[in-house]
Amino acid sequence: MSVSRRGWILLGAAAVLTPLFALLAWAAAQQGGQPAGAGINAQFGEIGVTPAPAVDFALELYGADGISADGIGRDDRIGTGNRWRLSDRRGQVVLVDFWASWCGPCRQEAGALNRVYADYAGRPVAFVGVNIWDTPAAAAAFLAEFGVGYPTGPDAAGGVILNYGVRGIPEKFFIDAGGRIRHKYVGPMPEERLRATLDALLSEIDGGGG
Repeated sequence: MSVSRRGWILLGAAAVLTPLFALLAWAAAQQGGQPAGAGINAQFGEIGVTPAPAVDFALELYGADGISADGIGRDDRIGTGNRWRLSDRRGQVVLVDFWASWCGPCRQEAGALNRVYADYAGRPVAFVGVNIWDTPAAAAAFLAEFGVGYPTGPDAAGGVILNYGVRGIPEKFFIDAGGRIRHKYVGPMPEERLRATLDALLSEIDGGGG
């Protein structure tokens, strides 16, 4: 039985598209874990940046009220619901932490981040975790395991990591009270360096101190 010209075209299209669909299905499945090409920053270091305005972004936070039930008792929400927006933090020093539940260095530094967040309560400091390349269930388990008290939410559309040029995790951006990116760090951050960086930026705020 002969195959019509249209039939050959359809067969050819299927031959091209089938691998593509398989690749897309594989990539979708990888969203439950570390995707191919995702970097893990195992060594701590600072990446030099030229101070520049931070790109605004908003996150829908994990949890009903935007914080975990670990007893810290801080509600970092601005506005209504459980939505967090960077531009609402003008006048504060902001730490933006990119992380994922499967990231070993992220787990390594989770305790230090939470301690520092709690210790700086009441000062003009805001922390926000941007969860990337992860699933809500895995992220929720991570937050519960480490008792994370600061707001965190998923970058579901990938716009935040694109705007901030994130290539691996963990990565941290420190934004000053004027809304400018001042520091970028990769890898698990030593607690003393975290405190020193916050203190230096706080010292620029009248009455902030260090």
